[in-house]
Amino acid sequence: MGQKKSKNSPRIIIIQKIYNSLLNPNTEIIYPKSQYKKFIKDVVMGTLERTELIEEVITKNLKEDINLKRTDKLLKIILFAAVFELLFKHKNPKKVIISEYLLASEFFLERAQIGYLNAILDKLSNEIRKDEWISKKNWTLACVFNAILAFIP
Repeated sequence: MGQKKSKNSPRIIIIQKIYNSLLNPNTEIIYPKSQYKKFIKDVVMGTLERTELIEEVITKNLKEDINLKRTDKLLKIILFAAVFELLFKHKNPKKVIISEYLLASEFFLERAQIGYLNAILDKLSNEIRKDEWISKKNWTLACVFNAILAFIP
């Protein structure tokens, strides 16, 4: 994948914090000093607080593809965090979200699981963010239209 992997990647820290929180539910989550601290905290807390909603979205869109009750805990954590971002972090493009979680998953999952995660995230992202492509296309059309209008006297 050519990108430098780091254990300090925000997505890796997110996965670790969610995992630790699920193992130790009564423990306070401590966030490291980082330029991404707010982002990490938003995704961790958002994922934990909206677990039921995220599960509904996954189940609704992937009825035939996944059984969450039988899914590996780490795979499920990564999936839930990525879905949270797809649902609530609209400034992050879906391709970036998927790519970052796939890179982070290399620290936690086997190659076959990463391939499965990729397929699931791709399918989910296309459902959750249907309008992303349309809005980019509309923005491009608006720019072209404005450029044409600029030349009309």
